[in-house]
Amino acid sequence: MHTEENAKLVYKSLFDKCYNYHDADAVKAAGLYPYFRPIQSAPGDEVEIDGHPCIMIGSNNYLGLVNHPRVKEAAADAVKKFGSGCTGSRFLNGTLDIHIELEERLAQSAQKEAAQVFSTGFQTNLGVISALASKGDAIIIDRQVHACIVDGCRLSYAKVYKFAHNDMEDFAKVIAQVRTMVKGGILVVVDGVFSMEGDIINLPELVKIANQYDAKVLVDDAHGVGVLGKTGAGTAEHFNMIDDVDLTMGTFSKSFASLGGFVAGDHKVIDYIKHHARSLIFSASIPPSNAAAVIACLDILKEEPERLENVLKNGKMMKEEFMRLGFNCADSETPIVPIIVGDDMAAFVFWKELLDNGVFTNPVVSPAVPPGQAMIRTSYTATHTQEQLEKVIDVMAKVGRAKGLI
Repeated sequence: MHTEENAKLVYKSLFDKCYNYHDADAVKAAGLYPYFRPIQSAPGDEVEIDGHPCIMIGSNNYLGLVNHPRVKEAAADAVKKFGSGCTGSRFLNGTLDIHIELEERLAQSAQKEAAQVFSTGFQTNLGVISALASKGDAIIIDRQVHACIVDGCRLSYAKVYKFAHNDMEDFAKVIAQVRTMVKGGILVVVDGVFSMEGDIINLPELVKIANQYDAKVLVDDAHGVGVLGKTGAGTAEHFNMIDDVDLTMGTFSKSFASLGGFVAGDHKVIDYIKHHARSLIFSASIPPSNAAAVIACLDILKEEPERLENVLKNGKMMKEEFMRLGFNCADSETPIVPIIVGDDMAAFVFWKELLDNGVFTNPVVSPAVPPGQAMIRTSYTATHTQEQLEKVIDVMAKVGRAKGLI
């Protein structure tokens, strides 16, 4: 029988892990802590940090619309008409006619029958994956998919299998094995554009293999919508495969300068999702200002398609310049251009030197990337000027040489 004193030795407090958490302390003590850093201005191509101007190459503002007058005006007008929020879920009292208008516009933009808006991109994948896949089904994912896909898989109760990053030979082996073990449905979930590396999924080969096993394909195009394709519809349009992809997921917090997410596909599939996705049914709907901002962005993109050309051109130029200097930019094919550093602390030091020289970037360490693959993630917009980009190149060269990275 345990005495009270022995019981204290056996049982741990739930908060022990919190008080014993020291991972960030050394980085903070060295003055290199990069996260939760406040910006004192609108998050455009130039921002103010601690009272100093910085060129922003760390945001996902791909089309350069976050500070566009028409987008801000549309958001403000929506607040005046509808108020600041909806005070309820879409399922009950939180659906406004502007939400319906937005979904119709998104379906048209994605070239699908229907679309459903969620409160965040993260919640979109949580809700869609867990609504569609359940016990007895299987989900197959690329090893480097976004965290929200991983969490959506955990909520689904389906068996989850992984294949090596963008390796179609390994994917073919995995799905063949899965089909022998699982009699239910198979859902394949991949990023269209991988958010850290900036590379594009080999969609033609993936779809070809998936079709052999009657698997359905969901493409998380958070970083592809508004970047790839003739009209900005994303990875499927980039490969001329709109009709070959079952579901496309996108977010508003990147190209569309707002907050929220959506999924687009066949009407019957979207109707099922909207009645079964818990992250939709039990979350408040996006405020009218967010919806109006996205509609304005869709209008501008349609009127100014050159933004798509510009964002890809800027990303291509920066990768070429960084590689010319001797940096390792991995397999980037998009406006996301990583610089592989390797060591975590070296990445933090590099980030701080860049910031001190007026360039805002993002240091990314494990588990967001594999151990030993710490990087500086840079990303570019359609509205970065040549002068801004040339300054970034000069600073990168200066700091890279000083730190022995090139």
